[in-house]
Amino acid sequence: MRRRDFLALLTAAPALSATLSVRPESAQAADRTVTDSAGRKVAVPAKIDRVFAAGSPAAITLYTIVPDKLAGWPDVVSEEAKRYLPAKYAALPITGRLTGRANTANVESVLAARPNIVVDTGTIAPIYASLADRVQEQSGIPYLLFDGALTRTAALYEQLGPIVGAPDKANELAGYAREVLTRIKERLDFVPRDQKARVYYARGPRGLETGLAGSINAEMLDFVGAVNVAATGEKRNIATVSPEQILEWDPEAIVTVDKRFYRAVWSDPIWANVAAVKYKRIYLAPDRPFGWFDSPPAVNRLIGLRWLCAKLYSGYFNDDLGPITRDFYRRFYHIDLADAQLTALLEPAG
Repeated sequence: MRRRDFLALLTAAPALSATLSVRPESAQAADRTVTDSAGRKVAVPAKIDRVFAAGSPAAITLYTIVPDKLAGWPDVVSEEAKRYLPAKYAALPITGRLTGRANTANVESVLAARPNIVVDTGTIAPIYASLADRVQEQSGIPYLLFDGALTRTAALYEQLGPIVGAPDKANELAGYAREVLTRIKERLDFVPRDQKARVYYARGPRGLETGLAGSINAEMLDFVGAVNVAATGEKRNIATVSPEQILEWDPEAIVTVDKRFYRAVWSDPIWANVAAVKYKRIYLAPDRPFGWFDSPPAVNRLIGLRWLCAKLYSGYFNDDLGPITRDFYRRFYHIDLADAQLTALLEPAG
């Protein structure tokens, strides 16, 4: 999960302590203790009516299980994305992010939302546990961290379900996730090693920002056995690279989440000699209401895996994505897709 620039919250929190000494009414008496993925033992209320999502991955996951308990969206929801959400959920307030690029929420934002708990999902590391401890101490509201790795999706649902009071729905989605991941892995075993694509993940309008190999942002490439050419060995998620570096890597395929890049790359002389451009193997990931590849890296990637395998290994993955997508959106996003919506997802213009 991208969590840049959240240290400002850690710095500002002590200054707020004088105004946050009273435990909010929404933080009910704790009736149980939960151990989160960071090993933190957190006392939480037995009944959860309202949850604050620290970032977009957590918000999407919570929305799929308990949409009526989600306090709001961490980021502004575009008008285009709102068309792929039921109206009452599209209209949820914007609460801001505690984590991610240029975090927009703080402890006061959490208190204003009046949640019973705060939930974050993503990479687990001591610095994120420190943030959770600080926010919890200052707000008096339990803050839970859960591993958001793609391969842990089923476990994430099984952990969250009982906590937020929706074990049956969480178990349904956990079963779906486990089956999808297992079936894809089994089918990937039939793809010869020499047919595993060398892929570049292009982000931003110029395509020069990328998710490094081993990062949560490019985790799908690792899962499907593709070779992420951006294997720099750096211990970070996102990096900016030069056109010269991309020419040296010469990827056979490019996956992008940016429509501006996708529309411009075909006539951009910088990219003209890259194999993926010459052989027209550039794939724009669907992004409504949430990205299928990244942006953010959450449970939305389950449908993205089916799409990615169909693009990279069409001879081995030729399932009809139409009914698969309809079923996924009904189960996870609580919406029945119209024919035009389905077409727009699977056949992006441009």
